[in-house]
Amino acid sequence: MIESIRSNKNGQLALGLLFGIIFGVFLQKAGVTTYKVIINQLLLTDFTVLKVMMSAVVVGTFGIHIMNGKGVVNLHIRGGSYGSTVVGGLIFGAGFALLGYCPGTVAGAVGQGSMDALVGGVAGLMFGSWVYAVFYPQLLPFRERGKFKNERLQDLFHLGTWQTIIPVTIIILVIFAALEWFGL
Repeated sequence: MIESIRSNKNGQLALGLLFGIIFGVFLQKAGVTTYKVIINQLLLTDFTVLKVMMSAVVVGTFGIHIMNGKGVVNLHIRGGSYGSTVVGGLIFGAGFALLGYCPGTVAGAVGQGSMDALVGGVAGLMFGSWVYAVFYPQLLPFRERGKFKNERLQDLFHLGTWQTIIPVTIIILVIFAALEWFGL
């Protein structure tokens, strides 16, 4: 069965679309597809976006490691660099600051009918992608500077996968509870 999932590209695309829609519904239900919630996160007065993302990290971490353990997916760590982090952060940050949405929340906002997200967001995503593609050759040498090791927390601390995931999950849940405790 696992091999049939891996070899069925149309099935993988359909699953990706289905889970993308489900994630978008969750974003919308959580309220993070509204401009006010995102701006208030940036102003550090509403931590809804952080709480949603921390929840997604916990669910995704457990999901991907369980699927990896069952052989459904092959987990591989992608390398990075300070240069690519700076380039990506500047592009993402500029779009986020100008529009007040990130790529995930802009898709959810379009799905709920927000015209600012449809016009500005989709246009911004397309423009940003075009600019990146045009300047890619010039950015490539900068992106390669300061390479990171392909290292996971468990490799760094010489622990097993679950010996790392459980404490990190507990830390995230404590942060989540503290935000709730302080009404943020």
